[in-house]
Amino acid sequence: MKIMRLGKIGSEQPAVMVTDGDAPPQYFSLLPLTADVDGAFLAGGGMEQVRAAVAAGTLPVLDGAETLRVGAPVARPGSVVGIGMNYAAHAAESGSAPPEIPVVFLKPSNTVAGPFDPTPVPPRSGKFDWEVELGIVIGREASYLAGTAEAAACIAGYVTANDLSEREYQLPGEAGQWTKGKSLPGSTPLGPWLVPAADTDGGTLQLRSWVNGEPRQDSSTAELIFDAATLVHHCSQYMRLEPGDVILTGTPEGVALSGRFPYLQPGDVVEVEVEGLGRQRQELFRAGT
Repeated sequence: MKIMRLGKIGSEQPAVMVTDGDAPPQYFSLLPLTADVDGAFLAGGGMEQVRAAVAAGTLPVLDGAETLRVGAPVARPGSVVGIGMNYAAHAAESGSAPPEIPVVFLKPSNTVAGPFDPTPVPPRSGKFDWEVELGIVIGREASYLAGTAEAAACIAGYVTANDLSEREYQLPGEAGQWTKGKSLPGSTPLGPWLVPAADTDGGTLQLRSWVNGEPRQDSSTAELIFDAATLVHHCSQYMRLEPGDVILTGTPEGVALSGRFPYLQPGDVVEVEVEGLGRQRQELFRAGT
């Protein structure tokens, strides 16, 4: 069961893609259940309602779904929370020691984009970088949680994410400016679908990325320093997480910041994939031209 949002920007409709072995996927409209895949839907037991409706065969077929644009699988989150250096090898290639507590930063929610939308490169950008990440979607309010078991119960599901970053903006001087480097329009593609937490093990998924068809990252969420439940619990001690919010869990080694690969340029094509959560594809263009 894969939850999606299909259609033009600002007019996406909720849908579910159902797969059964080698048979072609089937698409069903979720409009009988909800107007959108948002916090209210997730907090109100939406995932369970979809599962029951699919089992009962009561959802209408969404004709022509394959021809529609794929939007981010969650309507604009209230908060997008980023986690930095959450893989030891990536911390090393960034010139840092592995963190002893999670490194947390915020991204504007208006950075969220569809998984296949073209990505603008800022006019003065010279160090635009890719980051494949596991995204956590929050399904219920999380504030001052008592422990990781309670935190795990707040996870509605998981998505593929690309935390596109401008390193020249992010890391100048001793203090750094993470917000500047992480706030660019279209820099948080999500999807193509949201998989319920009950349907996948977020702690054992392969993550991979490619630039112009050449492999870059190849790792597993098993190598996360802080796993999903730990991150939800930790963040809940410092902020109120609301249904529909997204936490980006960090990226593994293999980014341009390592010095092993060139930074992205307009015309490049980036692909990122998390096992079972789908693959994205972004073609880059120079903004303002």
